[in-house]
Amino acid sequence: MKKLQQLHFGKRYTKLPEHFYSKIRPTPLPAPYLVAFNRDAAGLIDLHEEEALRDDFAEHFSGNRLPPHAEPLAMLYAGHQFGHFVPQLGDGRAILLGELDNQAGERWEIQLKGSGVTPYSRRGDGRAVLRSCIREYLCSEAMHHLGVPSSRALCIIGSDEPVYRESAETAAVLTRLSPSHVRFGSFEVFFYRGQFDHIRVLADFVIDHHYPEYAKAENKYKLFLGEVTRRTAQLMAHWQAVGFCHGVMNTDNMSILGLTLDYGPYGFMETFDPGHICNHSDPQGRYAYDQQPQVGLWNLSCLAYAMSKLVSETDADTILASYAPHYYEQYVALMGAKLGLFKPGTEDLPLIYSWLELLQQNQLDYSNSFRMLGEFDAHEGALNQKLRDHFADRASFDAWAKAYRMRLLQDQQDDGQRKQHMDAHNPKYILRNYLAQHAIELAETERDYSEIANLLEILRRPFDEQVGMERYAEPAPLSARHLLVSCSS
Repeated sequence: MKKLQQLHFGKRYTKLPEHFYSKIRPTPLPAPYLVAFNRDAAGLIDLHEEEALRDDFAEHFSGNRLPPHAEPLAMLYAGHQFGHFVPQLGDGRAILLGELDNQAGERWEIQLKGSGVTPYSRRGDGRAVLRSCIREYLCSEAMHHLGVPSSRALCIIGSDEPVYRESAETAAVLTRLSPSHVRFGSFEVFFYRGQFDHIRVLADFVIDHHYPEYAKAENKYKLFLGEVTRRTAQLMAHWQAVGFCHGVMNTDNMSILGLTLDYGPYGFMETFDPGHICNHSDPQGRYAYDQQPQVGLWNLSCLAYAMSKLVSETDADTILASYAPHYYEQYVALMGAKLGLFKPGTEDLPLIYSWLELLQQNQLDYSNSFRMLGEFDAHEGALNQKLRDHFADRASFDAWAKAYRMRLLQDQQDDGQRKQHMDAHNPKYILRNYLAQHAIELAETERDYSEIANLLEILRRPFDEQVGMERYAEPAPLSARHLLVSCSS
């Protein structure tokens, strides 16, 4: 493990022409202090966790003190926001320090979110608030431990500097890690400017560094687009399976590596509602839970259009047509595992969908209902009364349970094995909005950061029974079921 001064930041993105970014130094953060530190993410860059105890740690990860040889930059991109093209966006409050290689041969880009004004800030202040940093810090780690591809979070640095959103808040900087921060919108910006050579340069850069198996192929751009399509389809299936709503699926928030990126007004499903809208700024429901798979495809069509000088229309159509098979293959595998099915297939979709309809009709908690289903007794004639009592419409449950029992009997697994398998795929603990909000309120009003650390520890083991932590698995109380989360989150 390394000390801070032993971290040698690479700067491969600066080897691209300066059309792709703007070099910019972070804006100093007044009197920074450590709010939260994630030892797991520190391990990704071989940083010793005791380094977080240093007096100057906050100076390093607020952007006040730059690492040797770093050339910080803000990345340029555009994007379709709520279906409308915005010709120039870019990192308006995030600055890339560079990348670090770890002992495992992985390369992680280090980005400071909330580190000040950039040329792409569009009259913004370039800051993040403590509230939004806590939410992203917790959720990116929660998603990782749920098995969902995601960016990671190293630490939160706070400050008493005032920042104004709906009301006065305090500033913070989140250090996040990702193998790449390139987005669909990174290609779109040059397409709509007619700078097609830049698209080729960027595609070559991404292929060389992240898809090297395609680098020497004659049809490398086609293969690249195909792989991005596959990864995005699988990511959407993961989101649906864990009940995650992103909230702002603009093309500038879509990772070229198929990662969950840019946590804003997200939310995990509680009472199951396929039309659930987690973003108060999305009254039309463009990014509602049940729209996410289709939006993933729509966003890919925008990327394919931006790459139309590299990939023919015929090839792009064929690739986009592969999205649905990729999605359903992953979705069936994930949902089948949640139901305890052995070798699930598309023929199990009616059983899956009818279970979800039951949850919706009976207004039941999504995650907890799957977890309870692990107690199902597959023996003929078993009553499953405890599970049955959760359903107001018991007749509908009985009909579904009969079909479910018949499907389970095909697998010839005993109930104990099946429950063990289901518990490994159905989390007991998810990051419910009211839990995150409680941690935020303690941090904002009392400068008490213990609940952030407590939640992170629980979310590291979401599938485990954790003695004394059962209250964290409970649905939101009535007083907290209508928390509003907007794009400022």
